[in-house]
Amino acid sequence: MMWTNLPRAGFDTETTGVSVTNDRIVTAAIIIHDGEHEERYTWLADPGIEIPAAATAIHGITTERVRKEGRPSTDVLAEVAEILERHMANGNPVVAYNASYDFTLLENELARHGLPTLAQRLGGRVHPVVDPYYLDRHVDRYRKGKRTLEYLAAHYGVPADENFHDAEGDVLMTLRVLDTILAKYPELGQTPLDVIENDQRAAYEEFTDFISRRYPRRTGEPRGWPVSLMS
Repeated sequence: MMWTNLPRAGFDTETTGVSVTNDRIVTAAIIIHDGEHEERYTWLADPGIEIPAAATAIHGITTERVRKEGRPSTDVLAEVAEILERHMANGNPVVAYNASYDFTLLENELARHGLPTLAQRLGGRVHPVVDPYYLDRHVDRYRKGKRTLEYLAAHYGVPADENFHDAEGDVLMTLRVLDTILAKYPELGQTPLDVIENDQRAAYEEFTDFISRRYPRRTGEPRGWPVSLMS
């Protein structure tokens, strides 16, 4: 069976900042497509720390709101990991834009709260993962310009029907962008999923090497795809 015919789950988070080791998950969303069937899950978590104004300016979620409406992070993280584990354990791909950010943050959050990580639950590694950000870098490596989800959606002609920097909206846009990439490059659907993952990992390594040479001060940051580890 072609991997494009497998059930796929889109995954995204909104957080307190950009550090995968120190920041916390505020919202998360998972949307599972299985033929005509769709499941949607969204969470609002109280991260237990103040949400910086800079983060609130991006996703619109305040400390006051999560303290009033959010659920304990431990409960949210356990549910997110359980759904992802159940999906991936059957060999079904999770689609995440710039996957190393969301998965690394999730793994660190699970460990911080004393919960089994996704890698531990899956018995070794987090897979299979499809990352439209690095899939696009693989198929069109020399294209200039930004490659944020918003810009990639515009590049592939995907209407911006959802709000960017909303976890559920970003999942929907990510899934639509993936569909347009697959339509433009149909050979990707014929490629085995493990090869797709290796191609994305290679694109990640190539881009990370470029960034490391250009900004050498960042070399101490975690590195790896789809989960970044401290060297």
